Amino acid sequence: MDEPTLYRTPDGRTIAYHRREAQPSSLAAARPGLVFLPGFRSDMGGNKALFLDDWAAGQGRAFLRFDYTGHGDSSGDFEDGCIGDWLRDAGDALSALTTGPQVLIGSSMGGWIALLLMRAFPERVAGLVGIAAAADFTEESIRRRLTAAQREALRRDGRIERPNAYDPGDPTPLTRRLIEDGARHLVLRAPLRAPCPVRLIHGMDDPDVPWETATRLAAHVEGDDVRAILIRGGDHRLSGDADLALLAETIHALPDPVTP
Repeated sequence: MDEPTLYRTPDGRTIAYHRREAQPSSLAAARPGLVFLPGFRSDMGGNKALFLDDWAAGQGRAFLRFDYTGHGDSSGDFEDGCIGDWLRDAGDALSALTTGPQVLIGSSMGGWIALLLMRAFPERVAGLVGIAAAADFTEESIRRRLTAAQREALRRDGRIERPNAYDPGDPTPLTRRLIEDGARHLVLRAPLRAPCPVRLIHGMDDPDVPWETATRLAAHVEGDDVRAILIRGGDHRLSGDADLALLAETIHALPDPVTP
């Protein structure tokens, strides 16, 4: 696999990324570029990111995938990060590494980051596709499920570890900073205007983020073209062949921005 390119931000962070330019000879090159936003403790080398990279190449469309700080090949330690930090990374990547309107494709936590980017940069977002979008997960899936002992450990130590269903030998660290910062970036408790088409793909057998999150978001987002797409039997990762085909079809079918 090719080595990533490194973008050094003005404040010294290093964001690793792979960028594919649009092919000028392709009619699809005139369509918005694509930006993939990974999930919590995930990186740009996952199945969905690589699938989309190949798919974008076949379509002749621009494509960007990158690692948040503390993830993959970017600088920093994972435990030092929080939603606000990773949102800043995504905003810097969008601003420095892309031009023109972009379709944001966010997986799990990346779906939450995509929604925050849409709110912060409405003029740059031509469409949004969430894949098991974990909106407000620090509140919905972490803080509300803490036991009294875990709350005390967070208060005392600033961190706890939670079992990792995908890798039992690598428990997931959760920090007090992550939870407290997440509370400052909630999207389900404040108005959220969508200036673009929004698609929320969610598996109905998702053990990590309830599928009802997608329908809550679809009802909450203020926009003219917002749809939840539920997959019976679908899990959280949605990385099977049929899931990836649906993802590509959903992105391809998004209407392009209307130029004045």
